[in-house]
Amino acid sequence: MTTPMTVVGVRGHQRVALFRAAAVAAGLPEPAFVDWRDVCADRFDIAPGSTVRLESPGEDAEVDRLLRGADRPAEHGEIVGLAAWYAGFLEAARRVRRRASGSLLPSVGDLAVMFDKRRCHALLRDRGVPVPDGFAARDYEQVRAAGWGRVFVKPAHGSSASGVVALALGPGRVSAYTSAALDGGRLFNELRVHHYTDERHVAAIVDRLGADGLHVERWLPKAAHEGRVFDLRVVVIAGRASHVVARTSRSPLTNLHLGNARGDLAAIRAAAGQRRWAEAMETCERAAACFPDSLHAGVDLMFAPGFGSHAVAEVNAFGDLLPGLLVDGRDTYAAEVAALTAAVVA
Repeated sequence: MTTPMTVVGVRGHQRVALFRAAAVAAGLPEPAFVDWRDVCADRFDIAPGSTVRLESPGEDAEVDRLLRGADRPAEHGEIVGLAAWYAGFLEAARRVRRRASGSLLPSVGDLAVMFDKRRCHALLRDRGVPVPDGFAARDYEQVRAAGWGRVFVKPAHGSSASGVVALALGPGRVSAYTSAALDGGRLFNELRVHHYTDERHVAAIVDRLGADGLHVERWLPKAAHEGRVFDLRVVVIAGRASHVVARTSRSPLTNLHLGNARGDLAAIRAAAGQRRWAEAMETCERAAACFPDSLHAGVDLMFAPGFGSHAVAEVNAFGDLLPGLLVDGRDTYAAEVAALTAAVVA
């Protein structure tokens, strides 16, 4: 592969380091680096013809502030300005696209859909990919009025379970699991799951999130293994389901950063059976195929109890950070570099 590569990301982040190391290990020149801060300031250059890889702009408070166009950085964990962040992120990606003469992965169009859960859900449904029933909402009243007993309420532009509320509703009662917490009228994402039963408190959280748009999904029961519910993060690379992690939890939220654990994938795969596992992986590949200008996608897939059915919960543009997970001796980044090299050779 002689085409130069450039990574746009957050300086010092392991995502950037892992991809650049994978390229060097494959015998390629180390990819150039562009900081999202410089993209926001419009002071960056990209080598002519370079294949440009966009990495997550997350975990940098100043980049977050710049993308939101805010006067002050958010406090650690603060959930604020998600719609403004979305608009700013897409504009920054378009700025890279205008400056880059080579390929941009993922494309701005793919990012625009994957970072809007309402649009992503609608696209998957229209392409025949199984997803939970869902609808858009703006506040708690709309969620309540739908009459669905159990739902997941998700910020339209959120990520990493930030602000997601697993909500059970009944006459005169409510039960909500979420990592979101109100503090002095501001909303924060914490690294633990809270259980709330006060409806006014739950409504206040949902209403605060609703200012930036909500995607509401019917709560589908998840299969369990060894007493813990689980779903799968499936990284699809160049059209093929590649690296898979089972995320297990004692709460409805399975994201690993919330104190959850990786499950025994071999045992879960055996419990599903060869045919159902193959069908689930094919579904993940079909979900990723909805985003043809993305080299990879992280697909979150849920099995129903008994493995009789499955559905896709999310498709993540930056869902490939699975440290230590090797398939045929390669982590996700090495597999992505190999796919890029093969594409150029072909």
